[in-house]
Amino acid sequence: MAKPTSLSRSPTAHTPGVAQDVSDATDGRPLRVLILGLNYAPEPIGIGPYTTGMAEALVAAGHSVTVVCGKPYYPAWKVDPAYAGGGARRSVENGVTVVRLPIYVPAVPSGGRRLVHHASFAASAQVRMLLEARRLRPDVVIGIAPSLISLVAARTIARLFGAKLWIHVQDFEVEAAFATGLLNGEGRSGKMARWFETWSLDADRISSISLPMCAKLAASGIAPDKIVEFRNWASIDKVKPLVEPSSYRAEWGITTPHVALYSGNIANKQGIDIVVEVARLLADRTDLTFVVCGNGPNREALMARAAGLGNIRFFDLQPMDRLSDLLGLASIHLLPQIEGAADLVLPSKLTNMLASGRAVVATAPPETGLAREVEGCGLVTPPGDAPAMAAAIRRLLEDDALRERYAVEARVRAEERWSKDRILARFETELRASCRPA
Repeated sequence: MAKPTSLSRSPTAHTPGVAQDVSDATDGRPLRVLILGLNYAPEPIGIGPYTTGMAEALVAAGHSVTVVCGKPYYPAWKVDPAYAGGGARRSVENGVTVVRLPIYVPAVPSGGRRLVHHASFAASAQVRMLLEARRLRPDVVIGIAPSLISLVAARTIARLFGAKLWIHVQDFEVEAAFATGLLNGEGRSGKMARWFETWSLDADRISSISLPMCAKLAASGIAPDKIVEFRNWASIDKVKPLVEPSSYRAEWGITTPHVALYSGNIANKQGIDIVVEVARLLADRTDLTFVVCGNGPNREALMARAAGLGNIRFFDLQPMDRLSDLLGLASIHLLPQIEGAADLVLPSKLTNMLASGRAVVATAPPETGLAREVEGCGLVTPPGDAPAMAAAIRRLLEDDALRERYAVEARVRAEERWSKDRILARFETELRASCRPA
């Protein structure tokens, strides 16, 4: 059997001798792949676009792919009206068979309601995965975490049909729940959640989106030779550095020379409250507008905190086909994270920030995965430290050469580390190798 990929290898760049000879993996025939993931297109941000990209890339490589997912709801936390009502929907989208399940979606996703939300998906998936597996007879089942509880269905189907089980961890949801206060790590529920996470992540192969997250998997007791780094990617062909002013300037009436932009979900894990405090500290800057572009459960509260500030504007999430223009609006991208989250998840929004060729100011402790990714492309300040973040923005605004150097390096890094084609090609190679008969 081919030697599995080690912890230190990344599917983001070619390494001579690492790629498996896929011609004899599973005797060279296409794989039958069954994917279970809560989020999928047309969700515009978060995990959905990456599960979609993975599934469509596997189809493009000649494999048969079925995805079982929830009806789209993120980031609005409301089921898309086009999919509301009725039971499960089954369709073929860009060659992928997609089965969308009805799920409970809380309007206000508190801790308890999130648990019910995930449990509703897991319960629906348990039956539907069996039906789809009977049709497909999968060689490999891929489970996306979160939702962690749904991995029970992925494991059950893999065992019933003699398929390999590959788990892809986008987010350590148990640790994130502790970090955001949704769960008490010292209580009985917290201890049960830790045990369940350890049990759930036992698979033939397990991947995550950064080396620190892979190291966390190894520290939890998972054999390093089962672990693969499978990064999220940047849309480097669609998101490019703008030379001309963004069309959003005229559309939104922004006249200041500089824009500090946050674009993405507005929830408790992002620690985005700091942006309002920083805007308050920089209210004297007549050359700067803060733009918060996104939706999510904390948006109304954030807007209330910003009441009376004339240098911050709020807009809804924009269409994906205008992403390059939106990100090009920024002079500086803002990437806040709460304390304790910087090694639990590598924010997917960072990839396209870098692709846009703009400097970044992020909040993260030193030596974390997020801090290392931003180093050389921007400045990193302590989580929750609004004066430090304000000082970093001032520094970049007042040093054009430094800001431009970071901007150029951001684009170079996106091209070197976050190429979609390279990442997905390496993933497909690893997937084939994991299914090679013993």
